Order: sequence, then C-alpha cells, then structure tokens
Amino acid sequence: MPRGDKSSYTDKQKRQAEHIEESEKDEGRSEAAAERIAWATVNKQDGGGKKGGGTRKATKKTAKKATTKKAVKKAATKKTAKKATTKKAVKKSATKKAAKKTAAKKATKKAATKKAAKKATTKKAVRKSATKKVAKKPTVEKATKKAATKKAAKKTTARKAAKKTPAQ
Repeated sequence: MPRGDKSSYTDKQKRQAEHIEESEKDEGRSEAAAERIAWATVNKQDGGGKKGGGTRKATKKTAKKATTKKAVKKAATKKTAKKATTKKAVKKSATKKAAKKTAAKKATKKAATKKAAKKATTKKAVRKSATKKVAKKPTVEKATKKAATKKAAKKTTARKAAKKTPAQ
C-alpha cells in the first residue's frame, strides 16, 4: 500500500475528513493544509483506517489491549506518586505557614516592645523637661524677688538718706 493511500479508511471516516477539510478551507487555509489537517484529525480520533484486512485487525486489538494495561498501571503509579508528593507539599506548606505566623507574631511583639520603649523614653524626657521647667520657675521667681527686695532696700536707704540731710 503506497503512502497516503486512503483505502483502509471507512466511508464514515472519509466523510468526516471531507467535512473537516471544508471547514478548514472556510477558515482560510490552503487546499493542501486543509486536507492534511482533516486526515490528521481523523487519525487522531480513530487511530487510523478502520477497514480491516484479516490479521492486521487482530494484532492491532491485542497491541491496543497491552498498551492500555500498561497505561493503566502507569496512571495508577503516577496517582500514588502524586498523592505522596501532594501530602509532602501540604505538610511543607503547613510548616511554612506556621513558621510565617510565628515570625509575624515575633515581629509584632518586637515592634510593640519597641513602641513601648519609645513611649517610655519620651515620657521620661517629657518628665525631665517638665521638672527642669518647674525647677527654673522658682529660680526666676527667686531672682525677681531678690531684685524687688534690692529695689525696696535701695528705696528705703534713699528715703532715710533724704530724711537725714534736711535735718542737718
């Protein structure tokens, strides 16, 4: 059978290919590209021509059964492997999440401690400055009192001196 011979395809497969070819042409593909896509699609759907020729058909079925058994075994193995990896991944992610949470908690505690320390130092600074202001006020008051006392003393001495001079 020469390459590209379509005699092993059923009438239904040929009709399907023709229909696919027409729709591909409508989409703007060339004649050759549309035909290639159509037959590739039929082959993909049915696994090639279905018209049998005695022994070929039987060998195809047995080969297909063997490959499906292998595929089922592989799929089962893949599923179990996938489950194990997903379990590990879940455990890892849970561990990572827990670590992130604890790290976040520690960070918030640290920040809160820093804030409290800052507040305490600012309170102390405010207290000190308030104490200094309070301490300065009496000294200012004392100075004004002293100045007032000196003025009063000067006035009295001046009065006394004034009284003494006219009497002489």
